[in-house]
Amino acid sequence: MKTVRRLFYRDIVSSVGFVAVAFLSLFFFIDFVEELADVAKGYTVLHAVAYSLLQAPGHLYELMPIAVLIGTIYALARLAQSSEYTILRTGGLGPARALSLLAQLGLMFAVVTYVTGDWIAPYSERHATELLARAKGKVRVGAAGAWLKDRRATPQGEHSLSVNVGFAGPDGTLHDIRIFEFDADGALVRRIGAARATIGHGAWQLADVRVTRWATNGDAAHAAAVDEKLDALAWPSSLSAGVVAAAVLPLSTMSTIELFRYIGHLADNAQAAQRYEIQFWKRALYPFACLVMMALALPFAYLHARAGSVSFKVFAGIMLGIGFVLLNNMAGHLGLLHNWTPWITAATPSALFLLVSLAAFSWLVRYR
Repeated sequence: MKTVRRLFYRDIVSSVGFVAVAFLSLFFFIDFVEELADVAKGYTVLHAVAYSLLQAPGHLYELMPIAVLIGTIYALARLAQSSEYTILRTGGLGPARALSLLAQLGLMFAVVTYVTGDWIAPYSERHATELLARAKGKVRVGAAGAWLKDRRATPQGEHSLSVNVGFAGPDGTLHDIRIFEFDADGALVRRIGAARATIGHGAWQLADVRVTRWATNGDAAHAAAVDEKLDALAWPSSLSAGVVAAAVLPLSTMSTIELFRYIGHLADNAQAAQRYEIQFWKRALYPFACLVMMALALPFAYLHARAGSVSFKVFAGIMLGIGFVLLNNMAGHLGLLHNWTPWITAATPSALFLLVSLAAFSWLVRYR
C-alpha cells in the first residue's frame, strides 16, 4: 500500500502543481496587462509587476480546487491509459481504498488551501492595496465611500451615528470624513465634517473640522443650525482601526477571524451583514472543495482508454472546474438577492458536485 500511495501522491501532486503554475502564469499575465493601462507618473511598470505578483496567492486560493480536479484527472487518466490502474485494481486496490487514498491527499490540499486563503492571501492583498495607495495616493472605496455605524449613550438617551469615509491615504489616514449624529427619536442633532482623521485609542483625531448643531428646543419646525469651525477635534468613538479597515479595505484582505469579528460589529449596530456572512461561510467551507474535486476525479480512472484520450478527459475536467466556479459565484449572488441562509448558500455548490461525483463513481464501479 505504501508503494501505491507513493505512486498516487507523486503523480497527482506533480500534476496539480503543474496545473496551478500554468493557471497562475496566465492570471499574472492578465493582471499585468490590466495594470499597464494605469502606468503613469508615480505608478511604474515595476509597481505593476509587484502588484500582479501580490495578487498570485489570492488567485491560487480561488484556483486550488480546479487545479486539484484537473491535475488528479490527468494523473488518473494516464494511469488508466497505460493500464497501470487496471493492474492496481487486480492487485487489490478496491474502490473504497482508492477513495480513501484520494481523500487523505485531498485533506492535505484542503489544508494548503486554508492556509493560503486565510493567511497568505489576505497578507499579500493588504500589501497590494498599500502598494496602490503609495503609488496612486489613496485606497479606493467606491464612489460613495465606506459607511459605518456606531452608538453612544448620552444623558438624553442613546444616539446613533452614521460615519462616511471618502478614502484612505497610504499612511492609514482617513480623508473626507462625514459624521451624522441622530438622537433617540431619529432626529439629526449634529453633523461633523473633517478633511482628515487618524484613529487613536477610543477616539478619532479629526483635523480641519466643521461642526453643525441643530438646537430644536423641542420644536423641530423651528430648529436652529449653529456652525463651528475647528482646527482639530478629538471625537470619542468605539470604531476601532480594525473595524474601519474592514469597511475600507477590499473584502479579500480579511481573514476568517476578521470576518467573524466584523459580522459581530455589524450585528451589534443593526447593519446588514449577509454579504459578509456568506463570505465567511465560503471562506470556511471552500477548502473542503478539494475533497469534493478528488471524489469527482476518481471516476475518470475507471473509464477505459477507448472511452476518450487523456486530453479529452482533461478538457472535461476543465469544464467541470469552470462549472464549479460559476455555480459557486452565482450561489453567492443569488443568496444575497433572495436572502438565503448564508451557510446553505456557501455549501450548496460543493454539496451538489459531491453528489454528482458519488453518483458517477457508484455507476462506473457497478456497471463498468
